[in-house]
Amino acid sequence: MSAKIPRNFRLLEELEKGEKGLGAEACSYGLTDGDDITMSEWNGTILGPPHSVHENRIYSLKLHCGPNYPDVPPAVQFLSKINLPCVSQVDGKVDPSKLACLAQWRRDYNMETVLLEIRREMATGSNRKLPQPPEGTTY
Repeated sequence: MSAKIPRNFRLLEELEKGEKGLGAEACSYGLTDGDDITMSEWNGTILGPPHSVHENRIYSLKLHCGPNYPDVPPAVQFLSKINLPCVSQVDGKVDPSKLACLAQWRRDYNMETVLLEIRREMATGSNRKLPQPPEGTTY
């Protein structure tokens, strides 16, 4: 059985990876407030996948890592308006039951996992052509 990494150590690893740009080039993330000692509030950015209606768009999100993260997934909410089946058109919140990595969350997943999964969702057959709100609109 492997050792369970404490929440803050895990979040510090994610912060370092996000700040140094060591993750995927299509997504980025970091703390909303550098003075947030609980490391709960995060910003995320997803570059729209090529060959889709999302191409050349930049989507902003916020992620909330509660006290039980990484045992439970972060809450994810788009700030940029987007039309995707897993996103509420009212407030931009991602429905965990409609995004595989949130619905089947594992402790070894992280914020980058979530952002990349959303980006993959944007590029799937039916979603890649969905009509989108005007660029630059927000919830």
